[in-house]
Amino acid sequence: MTEEGYVDVTGGRVWYRRYGDGDEMPVLLLHGGPGAASDYLQPLAERLSAFRPAIVYDQLGCGRADRPDDDSLWTVDRSVAEVDQVRQALGLNRCHLLGQSWGGWLAIDYMSRRPTGIERLVLASTSASIPQFMAEARRLIDLMPEPYRSTIVDLGARGAYDDPLYEEAVEVFYHLHLCRMDPWPDVLLAGEKTSTNRVFLVMNGPTEFDVIGRLATWDRTADVGAIDVPTLMTVGRYDEITPACSETLRDGISDSRMVVFEHSAHLAHLEEGELFAQVVESFLAGTRQGSVE
Repeated sequence: MTEEGYVDVTGGRVWYRRYGDGDEMPVLLLHGGPGAASDYLQPLAERLSAFRPAIVYDQLGCGRADRPDDDSLWTVDRSVAEVDQVRQALGLNRCHLLGQSWGGWLAIDYMSRRPTGIERLVLASTSASIPQFMAEARRLIDLMPEPYRSTIVDLGARGAYDDPLYEEAVEVFYHLHLCRMDPWPDVLLAGEKTSTNRVFLVMNGPTEFDVIGRLATWDRTADVGAIDVPTLMTVGRYDEITPACSETLRDGISDSRMVVFEHSAHLAHLEEGELFAQVVESFLAGTRQGSVE
């Protein structure tokens, strides 16, 4: 069973889709970007819906949600409030929460404020801070073969993000550290290019390697200890938000564990879809199946 519709939030309406039914605790999924859409998370929601209701939504300014022309809306605080507004509208008084990439940053910020009703938390391919992510991304760039390494470094330093050579080098990086599937799945290709999305430009900047927008100094490393629910970190071995970032989260959250997906980059829920869903569902169900470190 699927159900979809719109929810009123500050600044407009967001689109949601609920997969599955039944009495098990639902899970709310927060997509990445900022500025992407939920399409690429829907295969995971479908898999999880075999066990429990799974809900995805397009955040304001993204996908099928409204796209207001008001840059003041693109803040972490408004996004955190949006999570509460979606939960209230959909009756998710008690639920699990899963955030992937930017959705993980959003989930961390949300959970560090100690909301009620979240039973378990999954932080997928994310970090406790933007500075750590950028430092790790730079390390991965330095390991790239030439001429791609020099192209990203030199043209990026000049702000030549539209240069075809820069775009080609970024594509090489993405096939190493975003998604290693060949070809990329349709749900990934269907998503809009986040760098053209206003939310991304305001919050992040023109490229994810040079975060100069409102997220530039975002750092919750000192705050993740406030997360007081069982937490699972997942990360791909070749992830652009590297295993070191997940280790920082594991060290800071008392009741936490970590799984590394050995054949994946940033999108393990697509690259190793069945295994990823099994590990996540096992965690949400309160069992310890799966390769948990």
